[in-house]
Amino acid sequence: MTSESNSAIATAPQTNGKRRRALVILATVAIVAGIGWAAWYLLVARWHQDTDDAYVQGNVVSIVPQTMGTVVSIDADEGMRVEAGQALVHLDPNDAQVAYDQAVANLAGTVRQVRGLYSSVESGQADLVARQVAVRQAREDVKRREGLVASGAVSREELAHARDILAGAEAALSGSQGQLSRSRALVDATEIASQPQVQAAAGQLRQAWLNLQRMAIVAPVSGHVAKREVQLGQRVAPGNTLMTIVPLEQVWIEANFKETQLTKMRIGQPVEVHADLYGSDVRYDGRVASLGMGTGSAFSLLPAQNASGNWIKIVQRVPVRIELDPKQVVDHPLRLGLSMHVDVAIRNQDGAVLASVDAPRNTPLLSTDAYAEQLAQADALIERTIAQNLPQGALARR
Repeated sequence: MTSESNSAIATAPQTNGKRRRALVILATVAIVAGIGWAAWYLLVARWHQDTDDAYVQGNVVSIVPQTMGTVVSIDADEGMRVEAGQALVHLDPNDAQVAYDQAVANLAGTVRQVRGLYSSVESGQADLVARQVAVRQAREDVKRREGLVASGAVSREELAHARDILAGAEAALSGSQGQLSRSRALVDATEIASQPQVQAAAGQLRQAWLNLQRMAIVAPVSGHVAKREVQLGQRVAPGNTLMTIVPLEQVWIEANFKETQLTKMRIGQPVEVHADLYGSDVRYDGRVASLGMGTGSAFSLLPAQNASGNWIKIVQRVPVRIELDPKQVVDHPLRLGLSMHVDVAIRNQDGAVLASVDAPRNTPLLSTDAYAEQLAQADALIERTIAQNLPQGALARR
């Protein structure tokens, strides 16, 4: 046997040993990786559900006029920040001003007419007293003459004449009583300010004042202007959308999870959210606010006809509403429709699947007081107009 043969025989065992060690190392790495993955799944991954099918949603407040008019000025444009109660659009106020002036004059005239009704009651009472005195005198005259007819001191003709006077006085008394009753019916149990005719005129003035104020279309909420469509000179009517306001501090996330991901999802579970806009460096902390009441296909404009014979099973998705930390939203603003990535930690399953009412809600979920001041100003105007048309010293009667 040559030296070359001996060398080949010695090299073969060494090569097989290296290959065996490499396979052992590879198998060890695979086993360790499998154990690590299993541990990660059991300890971490199975307690999380995530999806990229998530988008920013929010309230979109449409700005519409409450009365007809022609646009004479526009005070807010796309992207501007506006505050609740701030004027956005002004309409031509001339027609509303004329109607308002007429309503003021009508209320003033009505107050003065009602003052006359109260005066007629007072004069009617005085007239009634006078009629009662006249009837009493007429009766006494008739009674005296009846006693003197037998003695011939008074003729029967004079007695008949006295009786006619009594009948006339009684008729006048009856008419005075009826007139007084009619006058009292118009003012009984009322003050001047609460008299029905004054109330009707006050209602007309209140409506005219509101129409005049509505020539300035104000923002019901604070937010940013979007989709401005109104133009100068445009004739607008109630129902026309002029622009929209988006309160970006009130946004939430609508995450569409597969139905198979909702098994252990509960209200109140913590959520980690990332926006494609800012990347993974910015994290939002949220919580599950509610689970959708139906799949997207159930509420679509054209629901799927699963009862037909041509059916293919498709895993459905259910929208889940996620509330964000308001401070984080202020620090890193979001826009409607932005793509988000959400990760729900489902380890804690103490929460409910459906929301329940523990106590009746005493306050509305959303509200605005942008229009409350208008009505208060109208009421103050009515009180001032009534007071200006009362005589001096008559405020006590009101």
